[in-house]
Amino acid sequence: MNGALNHQRANMKLADTLKADLGAEIEQAIRSLDFDELRQTYWRQGEFLFIKEFLPREIVEQYLVPQAQTVKPLVNRNYVPGHKKGGSVSYFQVIDRAPRFLELYRSPAFLEFLNRLVGAKLMLCPDSDPHSCALYYYTEAGDHIGYHYDTSYYKGARYTILMGLVDRSEHCRLVCQLHKKDPAKTSDEMRLATGPGDLVIFNGDRLWHAVTPLAEGEERIVLTMEYVTNPDMNPVKRLYSNLKDAVAYFGLKAFLPRRPASS
Repeated sequence: MNGALNHQRANMKLADTLKADLGAEIEQAIRSLDFDELRQTYWRQGEFLFIKEFLPREIVEQYLVPQAQTVKPLVNRNYVPGHKKGGSVSYFQVIDRAPRFLELYRSPAFLEFLNRLVGAKLMLCPDSDPHSCALYYYTEAGDHIGYHYDTSYYKGARYTILMGLVDRSEHCRLVCQLHKKDPAKTSDEMRLATGPGDLVIFNGDRLWHAVTPLAEGEERIVLTMEYVTNPDMNPVKRLYSNLKDAVAYFGLKAFLPRRPASS
């Protein structure tokens, strides 16, 4: 019994060390950025920003990718004819099985960086939102998503942050049309590969975007994190949002009663 207890304590100590290391890497990544230039670019591009290797590839592959692979058997495959095909793992499963992602999502340093960048006080999504911190899996030929906005059903704005985890693809790309809603500007298009550690930040109601189809034998895994300026939502809109997420992302079982989220 003493041996088992010692093993448990060793694992807990290792987990604390890894958490401290990832937190330090996030803070170091932020310190290394030219913040003023990034902020200017974000606003010039209509509240959109792409940061190549925000976190070093080796850090992402050491700390985050293994957890994405751990929950891969839990992926809910979804298909909406004419719009999307792919797989998703919800925030609820991330809490239980892949908590390393929450260290980034809830990082005070990361949240402060985002606040300064977008010029708003951002908050975590409610724990009832399966999109709060989730994973997208493109693993079968033809996996894609059509053009859309990340429409906010909250009473405030919703911001989407994507981080690349795995990108073994020459065809599956994030396609972004900037300034789509601004008739005074040209709607420039960007096609982006999202490699490990690459970061995409945008106002969900501003960016018209899609993901092109995956080819046979390719794979792409992306972390998505959502933040809001007001976490309140009209009950009717909450029902609509849940139905949309059940059909297009996480399945009905994601909304069945579950045990409370761990802190």
